[in-house]
Amino acid sequence: MKKDIHPKYQACKVVCTSCGSEFETGSILSDIKVDTCSNCHPFYTGRQRFAQAQGRVEKFNKKYGLK
Repeated sequence: MKKDIHPKYQACKVVCTSCGSEFETGSILSDIKVDTCSNCHPFYTGRQRFAQAQGRVEKFNKKYGLK
């Protein structure tokens, strides 16, 4: 690589604004703030709801007489 043309890669602290958890990663930035992280996102925590999809399936089955 050429010298003095690349940004400085350093350890960086990531802070979640929703749950307040912090972890370290590497970046050219010194601090990163994210809205949701893997600790509080419903997909990763298993608290994801499928209520809307389930209601649509039941409505379809009822409309066409399927069981």
